[in-house]
Amino acid sequence: MNLKSFVFFLTVISSTALIAQESAPDNWFNLDADEAGVQGVSSNKLYNGLLKNKKGETVIVAIIDSGVDAEHEDLKDIMWVNPGEIPGNGIDDDKNGYIDDIHGWNFIGGKNGNIDKDNLEVTRLYRKYHKKFKDVSVASLSTKDKELYASYKKMEKTVEETRQGASEQLAQMESTKLIIMDALDELNKVLDGKVPNAENIKSVEPGDNRSLIVGKNIVSDVLSQGQEFASVDEIKEFYNSQIQGALDYYDTQANYQYNPDFDPRQSIVGDNYANQTEKSYGNNDVEGPDAFHGTHVAGIVAAVRNNEIGMDGVANNVQIMSVRAVPDGDERDKDVANAIRYAVDNGASIINMSFGKGFSWNKKIVDDAVRYAEKKDVLLVHAAGNSHENTDISNNFPNDKFEKKKFFGKKEARNWIEVGALSWESGNKAAANFSNYGKTNVDLFAPGVAIYSTTPDNNYGDAQGTSMASPVVAGVAAIIRSYFPKLSARQVKSILMESVVPLNQKVGKPGDSDTLVPFSQLSVSGGVINAVKAAEKASKTKGKRKAKLAAEKAAKTKGRMNKSTENKA
Repeated sequence: MNLKSFVFFLTVISSTALIAQESAPDNWFNLDADEAGVQGVSSNKLYNGLLKNKKGETVIVAIIDSGVDAEHEDLKDIMWVNPGEIPGNGIDDDKNGYIDDIHGWNFIGGKNGNIDKDNLEVTRLYRKYHKKFKDVSVASLSTKDKELYASYKKMEKTVEETRQGASEQLAQMESTKLIIMDALDELNKVLDGKVPNAENIKSVEPGDNRSLIVGKNIVSDVLSQGQEFASVDEIKEFYNSQIQGALDYYDTQANYQYNPDFDPRQSIVGDNYANQTEKSYGNNDVEGPDAFHGTHVAGIVAAVRNNEIGMDGVANNVQIMSVRAVPDGDERDKDVANAIRYAVDNGASIINMSFGKGFSWNKKIVDDAVRYAEKKDVLLVHAAGNSHENTDISNNFPNDKFEKKKFFGKKEARNWIEVGALSWESGNKAAANFSNYGKTNVDLFAPGVAIYSTTPDNNYGDAQGTSMASPVVAGVAAIIRSYFPKLSARQVKSILMESVVPLNQKVGKPGDSDTLVPFSQLSVSGGVINAVKAAEKASKTKGKRKAKLAAEKAAKTKGRMNKSTENKA
């Protein structure tokens, strides 16, 4: 890496330290704008006001994600428990096709373990079509196959160029890491245990020692931004964590996500992937090898409130069902469809889906599962994506637009909410710069920046993304379904949409913060979800939920609550 490139990299890394000084108010997504000055969803205000001393019904919220730590101190008491299964006996007691599915099911695992990393869908499609087109004569193709061939060539370009670029970045980052660590080691020798403060750093005379020059510049830059460290080792640890994140990112792209030769499906899951209607595969490990994302999402929805541990989720009266279907890579349509159906069949009233991709292998099977959820009165909440794209133009799967319209059927699902991400900052920074948006395809916005929530092994931490905004909405929806149980999924969606807080201002366009656009143009509703306003509207709305479906849900939930109590006893 040349000196100019290194200085640029150093600036980027150091700016991370500066950004880290800014922080959102604690638990800001639950706060009220009038009371706290941040555009949270006012859930705390709702519980202290309209819902005070009122008792709601228990609602099951399914988290289709990377996995959830079911033993987390802030989640273990609210995990869904399957009343039809005897834990650990290796028998499918309730005969639903899934053995020992106590807290949910894992559709990306099998007898040989669990999938962690996987391809992106564009890579899987490229691999599929490469077999078909690699030795073909284009002139001999039909008109339909020529169109498919053109798509294949675009996929080929994306996969090969991205993989090559990631491999080059990986090599460069590894070189950069060596330069920085060697430089700081050299500085550490000279300081000989002294604190790396401004006075001590200024006294260092590097001469023509290039490593020492770099080490002095690194620490001087850190100090100029107001950062303080007790030792050079602490500075090394900071930079190592920043660089390692980049190394992991490029390694994943080069060796897994965009690598056509990597395909873990058959050796681990062992299903017949050609059979897209197959259902009985997977295992009961609902945590998986990396449950950070799913555990964080689950905590946002419903981490136990007011227990003086960790943080408070948006909703009480919730049981969390973990359905694992999202690897470090793109989820597969077969798994998503089965995950939706599993959640519906086991009593979920709301399903949170904090995932998405730009290509779809088999949209029809997902569409059919969405229709099934709608028929069973289940609300689907989906993250809009983090590519700062207009999804009215760009593809983002899954979505609520059906590929094929049924006879007399609707073109889109009416039980689906698409969620963009809001920042805790006000003014033109209100819309998260990474968030996807769309006047037609994104329904509303919710807090999704600097969200503090549960992470595996009884830990907590910040994360951001529409992945975090979606469970905020799922949490508000859970409040409404709990305290106003006669409302249907369609009614809940309408209420959430019609009760948003409109932001009548211009904001930085996601991905281009210098361009100001009306916030109202970023989504259908033009506003931010609000629990108080939603509850007020719900209280004045006559419920249309079908009695039979409501009774089925209530019976399943009651059975699980009783079973959970028995197990704890």
